[in-house]
Amino acid sequence: MTPVLGIIASSNQQGRGVAVGSYDALASVTLSASTSIITFAGIPSNYRHLQIRASSLNSGQDTLYISYNGDTTGSNYRDHQMGANGSSVFAYSNAGVNGLGAGIGLASQTTPAANIIDILDYSSNVKNTTTRSFWGVDRNGAGSVGIYSNLWNNTSPVTSITFRVGTYPFQTNTSFALYGVK
Repeated sequence: MTPVLGIIASSNQQGRGVAVGSYDALASVTLSASTSIITFAGIPSNYRHLQIRASSLNSGQDTLYISYNGDTTGSNYRDHQMGANGSSVFAYSNAGVNGLGAGIGLASQTTPAANIIDILDYSSNVKNTTTRSFWGVDRNGAGSVGIYSNLWNNTSPVTSITFRVGTYPFQTNTSFALYGVK
C-alpha cells in the first residue's frame, strides 16, 4: 500500500532512514442513506496504530460511540472528556457504558462534526486498548470542541470497530475513513 495524504515525517527514526508517521488507507464509507451503525471488520494486524477520520451528520445532538470486536459489555469501557462551547467548559468521565464516547457535539443534517480518532497499539495482546479522539463542530458561534481519552478493558487485538449513535442516526453523506499507521 502507498502512503496517503502525503503525511510522512521528514526526520529519520534514530538515524535508520525509516519514515515515521506513514498512513495507509484501509477502508472508507460514505453513506447514501441514514443508519445508526457503521462497522469496519477484518482489520489487519500489521500496523502500529489505527486512525479514523470522520465527518458525521445527524439530525440532533448525540454522542458517537465506539465498540471493538462486537463487545458491548458496559463494564469493559471507560472514558474521560474535556471540551468547550461558545459559553462554557465541561469535563466528565463515564464507566459502565456500552462503548467508548468519541464526540459529535451539535452536528446537524447540514453541519458536520469532525472527528479524528487514534486507536493506539490496537494489535497488542498483552495490554488494554487505549483510544484518544478529537472532535469539533462549528454552528456559527454555537459550536463545540472536545477531546476524549478512552480505555477498552480487554487485551484482545482489535479486529473490528463499530461506530453508533444513540437517538439520531448518521445521515446521508456521513463519511468514515480508516487508516493504518506504520
